[in-house]
Amino acid sequence: MKADVQLLITADGSHTAVNQVLNKTYHSIHGAYQESQRVYIELGLFSAFDAFPDGPIHVFEMGFGTGLNALLTAREAERQQRQIFYTTIDAYPMPPEATSQLNYDQFFGTSYLTALHESRWNEPVEVNPYFRLTKIESELQALQIDERFQLIYYDAFAPTAQPELWETEIFQQLADLLLPGGLLTTYCSRSYVQRNMRAAGFTVTKHSGPLHKRDILKAEKVR
Repeated sequence: MKADVQLLITADGSHTAVNQVLNKTYHSIHGAYQESQRVYIELGLFSAFDAFPDGPIHVFEMGFGTGLNALLTAREAERQQRQIFYTTIDAYPMPPEATSQLNYDQFFGTSYLTALHESRWNEPVEVNPYFRLTKIESELQALQIDERFQLIYYDAFAPTAQPELWETEIFQQLADLLLPGGLLTTYCSRSYVQRNMRAAGFTVTKHSGPLHKRDILKAEKVR
């Protein structure tokens, strides 16, 4: 089933979308790009590059949505010439009539958007020579996968919309997906979310967030 969405231009000029059923945006209205860049690229991907300097990086993303996090990662993979295998999950993908209107390729000067959104689900596709994408259409709770990852982008909708995705059991599931020393980053820094992460075996640190967001989280799987 496709998500019912409406596109919006955020304060930095990049698109976000509003899920009409949940009445929640996929990215910050204060700037979709600046939020994703800070939370997932700077705090997540760059940290994974440092922590795992040799070989490819395996990234798991919860919440494919607009594809912005994947696009920024593909761009960085090509810039850094680091091989990235990117697996992303979404139970309710955005419809093609919405994804075709996203302005990311124009905004960033890239040519990734068609490959990201029009590639088949459950089949790997090479978006550029350094970035391979596999999309899975499923709820996170039903995910069954053998691959293990160095990095998780946790970009579920806010706890007010999907509280079940911020419970200890979910973070235990995510910890099981990570290699020792693997990282998870997310925009949500609520105290009970931190407690649930720690209960699942993560060490958790707060970091400065993007514009209009004081704190964001980086969690590391205890070795």
